[in-house]
Amino acid sequence: MIRAPFQALTFDLDDTLWDNGGVMAATETGHYAWLDEALARWLAERGEADLGRFAARFPLEAYQRRRRELAERHPLRRGDFTWLREQALLGLLEAFGLPRAAAWLWALAAMERFHDLRLRVSPYPEVEPMLATLGRHYRLGAITNGNLAFDRLPLRRHFAVAIAAGEMHTPKPDPRPFLLTLAKLGATPARAMHIGDSWQEDVLPAVRLGMQAAWIAGDTPHGAPLPAGVHRLSHVRELPALLEKLGRG
Repeated sequence: MIRAPFQALTFDLDDTLWDNGGVMAATETGHYAWLDEALARWLAERGEADLGRFAARFPLEAYQRRRRELAERHPLRRGDFTWLREQALLGLLEAFGLPRAAAWLWALAAMERFHDLRLRVSPYPEVEPMLATLGRHYRLGAITNGNLAFDRLPLRRHFAVAIAAGEMHTPKPDPRPFLLTLAKLGATPARAMHIGDSWQEDVLPAVRLGMQAAWIAGDTPHGAPLPAGVHRLSHVRELPALLEKLGRG
């Protein structure tokens, strides 16, 4: 009989359980284009079309630049992407000429559109059955730096704990979201594995805490030998085979 080698498994989300690049690109352009169109209609209905088009005066690059500036001025908020976006939109909408109350309403409406688009992720086909099976043997947690509204995804039901590290103002590689997740799962670092695609934000902090790590490296070229406790996988679908191997260990 194979022994489960760990008490708990913790997962990164973006680019670990799904490919996030296309979704983020569509979300970035989509919610800003929606704001430009919806705001133009609203201003026309109010007879205020003389303000012009929002995106013409403040193109997407201005929005992105404003977010970077806010992150530099507020380093504790650098990982709280929802806050950075809201504040950037608020400032630009006020500069466009909206009173603060209206600017807030439009910023919040744009962020609602952002979250709707951000949820259009497509988990790899192996992920759903894999998590269902793993959940019968391990306590599962999720640790993400992203601002995905994870509670609105069906996949969330497989996880006992889900931590949005950026919104805690402790984005990975800070060890605190790992420690909080393990505490909520009732697991020690020595009996836990973290699974993620980022060497800096997933693998290194997990190993420093004494966890093992499955690095979803994709087609990243092989380099130096991996540290003890780090296992290289090309895709998350390979995780069950790794766990089985370690259980036989």
